[in-house]
Amino acid sequence: MSFAALCLSDVFRIPSTRAPIDPTNFVSYVLPPVLSYFAFAVLAVTPKTHPIRVGLWPLVALLSLRAAISLDLSPGVPQHQHLNVELVALMFIITTRTIGWTLQKEPLKRYIRPAGATPSTIMDVFDLAANIRGYGWDWSKGLHVPHSTRPSAHTRFVACAILFAGLHAFMCGVFHIAVKAFSPDTFGSTIGGTIFDETLSSSIRYLRSSIITILITSVMYCLLQMGYNLCIIPAVLILRQDPAQWPPAFDRPWIATSVSDFWGRRWHQFFRQMFILGGYPLWLLFGRVGGIFGAFFASAIFHHISLITLNGQLELWRMIVSFEMMALGIIIERAFRQWTGRKASGLVGWVWTMAWLLLWGNLMTDGWARSGMFGFPSFVDRATPVRALVERLVMAFDAWLHTF
Repeated sequence: MSFAALCLSDVFRIPSTRAPIDPTNFVSYVLPPVLSYFAFAVLAVTPKTHPIRVGLWPLVALLSLRAAISLDLSPGVPQHQHLNVELVALMFIITTRTIGWTLQKEPLKRYIRPAGATPSTIMDVFDLAANIRGYGWDWSKGLHVPHSTRPSAHTRFVACAILFAGLHAFMCGVFHIAVKAFSPDTFGSTIGGTIFDETLSSSIRYLRSSIITILITSVMYCLLQMGYNLCIIPAVLILRQDPAQWPPAFDRPWIATSVSDFWGRRWHQFFRQMFILGGYPLWLLFGRVGGIFGAFFASAIFHHISLITLNGQLELWRMIVSFEMMALGIIIERAFRQWTGRKASGLVGWVWTMAWLLLWGNLMTDGWARSGMFGFPSFVDRATPVRALVERLVMAFDAWLHTF
């Protein structure tokens, strides 16, 4: 094993310590897996290339691993460590998406294109590489596509995207400031810490941690919405893509009436295919139940790998338990439907769903908080005009909780 590691380090020139990012290191470490990713996309839409994909995938995986463990995008600046998280996530996505393309024996087919556009291999390759959700492709069977209420005209569609990007940026800043204000010296900083305050009684402690969990979920929702809308602007305005190619990223997750409804339809589906692929081995062994647990296990691994970039001492069990309990919630709903002939729905279903998500979401959020990811500065924080007001209100509320 040691000999193999030494050989790998020598062949792929993996440094013993992370190297700072500069033009030379970018070309040496980041560019190879990115270019390989696009080359793989070309092969994925080209007939009779399956053997080539099978042979080349290990190289892509090794190049991605090399970039993820070799570079430091935050040399000496703890506030910039989130850039390393993004690098690791990108390399993980490259690795998993290319293995998905490798397993497809037939070339991938695109069936949704801009109105009036003629089929183009080059445009298909770029769409495949950028289209993480897979909307408009044959490999995304079963994908839930939320109904869009935005105007279909290009100019008005882009105007809505600009408006909603600004709105979600503002909301993201408010929620993020609120989260950090609960504990500026622990999880509100890059040091990290638990969201469970042991000085409080059990009921108040979990009330406080649940509020923090709801706030950080809102941060993620707004951040993803903002990023999605920012991608719409150049895609539709400059590349002239059809607005129909950009359905909503979320489908009102706050009204989900079952855990399966939340994760399978209403929360974003950007990594759906990646996690389904991760659950495939357990699906082969244990059927659909195994596939559900396997998909959430893959999600837990994805999130943990990103977090250990910030804090190598984090324990894997928090991510595994919290995500696998989401799978258990779906299994419970399936069992309930088989026994009673009814599925979770209505007000009772909504209460059940929100309670289960919040219960295990606390543990999930605690894992993120311990990594220090909540403390990273953001441009949306600095640009929020009500920052001081939000901080004062949250700190006053937190002080009030500590009076019980």
